[in-house]
Amino acid sequence: MGTAGPPVAVRNPDRAGVRIEPGSYMRSTLPIAGFAVFDAEDLDAAIERVSQTPCAVAHGVVEVWPLAT
Repeated sequence: MGTAGPPVAVRNPDRAGVRIEPGSYMRSTLPIAGFAVFDAEDLDAAIERVSQTPCAVAHGVVEVWPLAT
């Protein structure tokens, strides 16, 4: 278990440049399926990592929620 910090939404449409927006992209009262937990040195490293995923590149968005250790 961990405490989540403030989220950021990451986009990189067609690898044209990473766009970062503070806050979450989606709001839902239902559970969200499809997430990953991975280790990164800091928030910038996590953003760089997810900015290359198919979802971020294909005009989607990936939310990054940093966890406090």
